[in-house]
Amino acid sequence: MKLIVQIPCFNEEKTLPLTFADIPKKIEGIDVIEVLIIDDGSTDKTIEVAKKLGVHHIVKNIKNIGLARSFRKGVDECLKCGADIIVNTDGDNQYCGADIAKLVQPIINGTAEIVVGDRQTSKIPHFSFFKKILQKLGSATVRKLSGTNVPDAVSGFRAFSRDAAIRLNIISPFSYTIETIIQAGKKHMAVTSVPIRTNPKTRDSRLFKSIPAFIERQLSSMIRMYIMYQPLRFFVYIGIVLTLIGLIPIARFLILYYLGDGGGHIQSLILGGVFLLMGFITFVMAILADLMNFNRQLLENTLERVRRIELGDNEHD
Repeated sequence: MKLIVQIPCFNEEKTLPLTFADIPKKIEGIDVIEVLIIDDGSTDKTIEVAKKLGVHHIVKNIKNIGLARSFRKGVDECLKCGADIIVNTDGDNQYCGADIAKLVQPIINGTAEIVVGDRQTSKIPHFSFFKKILQKLGSATVRKLSGTNVPDAVSGFRAFSRDAAIRLNIISPFSYTIETIIQAGKKHMAVTSVPIRTNPKTRDSRLFKSIPAFIERQLSSMIRMYIMYQPLRFFVYIGIVLTLIGLIPIARFLILYYLGDGGGHIQSLILGGVFLLMGFITFVMAILADLMNFNRQLLENTLERVRRIELGDNEHD
């Protein structure tokens, strides 16, 4: 069984040696351990450092394309290199490399397809109280949307089986963390988590400039993924709300009309009619979106088969 540890890097010449040295050389149940870095347009000596360290595979982006796209590019390369398990970790040495053994164990045992490292953020000293609260709320929302039980939804320390990596499709240009969990839940993959350790902070995050920006991007990812996999439910809920809002002024008009005072409240009837029309249009959108959802499933199945053919993998029943 072959394990490839992929490390997305952007100007990590100082921290990459620490991350590389932390990766275990032997793991029970794993025959081969290799390391792959995705250099996301670094302007420092990240690639030179990687070569000196003896990194097995290097993927270079000519310009910075962002974490999500780099992650997808790395996964594709890992699959081409014959990885049976792919572990993703950060180039800033945030995660304890020795815990890779714990991370891959459920996949080796055949009990999980995706394993997410739980940083136990409530115990991380450099996380502010506000950040810990946001993490809990965000992870709870992802658990609700995905139907999984992952306590640390934005943890980038995770392991994927080969089959899971083939089936996942990264769409977001921002981050893959939430998207992969929601996709995995909707595709009925076996997802679990294990507690992992973190190392002392080496630098500030480069993924977002501020907490509000991070929240906005993560919320947009959650909404986008939920609409993609549950379009009928999403638009029906909106349609019901619009219809109920429309019925209120109409009911007001009818009550006043039967009381003999309806002539001066025609605006209520017009307003209610507008909301009812909006509700009807939304219900039509729900049907169309649901049909598009079936089309998306067919496209995803086709894409999965193409990937398996390209990689020489036998199709799973």
